[in-house]
Amino acid sequence: MRNFSWTYFTLSGDVESFLLYKEVGETEPGDAQPGEADEEDAAAERE
Repeated sequence: MRNFSWTYFTLSGDVESFLLYKEVGETEPGDAQPGEADEEDAAAERE
């Protein structure tokens, strides 16, 4: 879904599709924000 909304945005320039792209990116599991993976790795190393 995220890929589709980005592609649609780039082809159409529709702001609503960009907002959907951002929203889906915030809610999809496995899409770590920059820096989150580093924090998880550091926590795993401390254990």
